[in-house]
Amino acid sequence: MTTILLVEDNHDIRDLVSRKLRGQGFAVATANNGLEAVLACAQTAPALILMDINMPELDGIEATIQIRAADPEQRIPVIALTAYALPDDEERAKAAGCDAFHPKPVDFNKLFDQITSLLGETSAS
Repeated sequence: MTTILLVEDNHDIRDLVSRKLRGQGFAVATANNGLEAVLACAQTAPALILMDINMPELDGIEATIQIRAADPEQRIPVIALTAYALPDDEERAKAAGCDAFHPKPVDFNKLFDQITSLLGETSAS
């Protein structure tokens, strides 16, 4: 089963997105902040990461940078999942190493399309 790491500090959003992902057949690991995400990636490599940007402890931008720096050869796709949806925010997320950007509120059809596209790209490599 394909595991997605969901990094989200808001309990309600984390629960909703987790349920939707499981409904699509994914296993879901969760982290409450960027620091937990970095540690989770060091322990087990998820197939994909959904990364909130604005979080306590360590924000999603810095967490993505640290995940990328820890193992540059391992290219886990990261989707920035954020309430910040201005063009500069998307550019900042992609500059940090995010592969895609998805604004909140979540459009699950579009999110699942992004996930499918990114997982297809990584399995083809």
